Amino acid sequence: MADRLMLLDTASLYFRAFYGVPDSLKRADGTSVNAVRGLLDIIARLVTDFEPTHLVACWDDDWRPHWRVELIPSYKAHRVAEVVPGGPDVEETPDPLEAQLPMIRELLALLGIPIVGAEHHEADDVIGTLATRADLPVDVVTGDRDLFQLVDDARDVRVVYTARGMSKLEVVTDVTVVGKYGVLPTQYADFAVLRGDASDGLPGVSGIGEKTAASLLQQFGDLDSLIAAAADPEAPLSATMRARISGAADYLDVAPTVVEVVRDLVFEPFDARLAPLDPDGVAELDRLAADWNLGGSAQRVLKALGNDIDGA
Repeated sequence: MADRLMLLDTASLYFRAFYGVPDSLKRADGTSVNAVRGLLDIIARLVTDFEPTHLVACWDDDWRPHWRVELIPSYKAHRVAEVVPGGPDVEETPDPLEAQLPMIRELLALLGIPIVGAEHHEADDVIGTLATRADLPVDVVTGDRDLFQLVDDARDVRVVYTARGMSKLEVVTDVTVVGKYGVLPTQYADFAVLRGDASDGLPGVSGIGEKTAASLLQQFGDLDSLIAAAADPEAPLSATMRARISGAADYLDVAPTVVEVVRDLVFEPFDARLAPLDPDGVAELDRLAADWNLGGSAQRVLKALGNDIDGA
């Protein structure tokens, strides 16, 4: 089997698991385990279906970095539960999910799946750096369209898009991005800047939606060229559009830095190669499965990792 790296947008997946699995599933002490179970099942499904040889759980060490907020104060502002001077701010997270995050981290470590984050950066930036540096094919698993900017057929970097659910996964390639949005993946960040994204608190340029953003990028190639055209009276741009671009100059000056993922982070060395658990690891997972009421989820992820599980 050829080597392949899978990068998990972990928060995207555990939020999906939390809302997709009944909250009636609990440990003996009453702590919910629906996100834990759901994430294990997601990992088992992904490893079985896509056969990665390497797997990384990319983590939001800072889900709303202050350097992004300083550029666009509305960035993810609607999801802030508490502002923390010096950060990271506290994200609105249901208490039953918050209580499961330590369990998720413990299980990922037990399974040999490295958790990789970076101070003052989001998981998107971790993913962007690892995908850019990888010398093997990459699958990015996320429900976040912003990561479409990483898609690159020439380097075999794909997005496994989860927005429609785990039963309707979509493998996003260059052709997919062009077909959906009319822009290349290399243009997607500029497209997102122009269009805006209410879910991230990005206002976009007034009067420019997806179709207009795509048309402008098809005509001018990138945001810098579009801005230059708006300042050039001889450029083939309507007066209305020229005014819209010029009127959004302050936003357009900073938004690309907010939207574009960071690709040059530095990490401590880690081993992402998947392997079956040794007997001690299996025994510990069995113990946790019993203590935490993980049902068949623990056995399914063991089987996906290559352990010989009778009856799984």
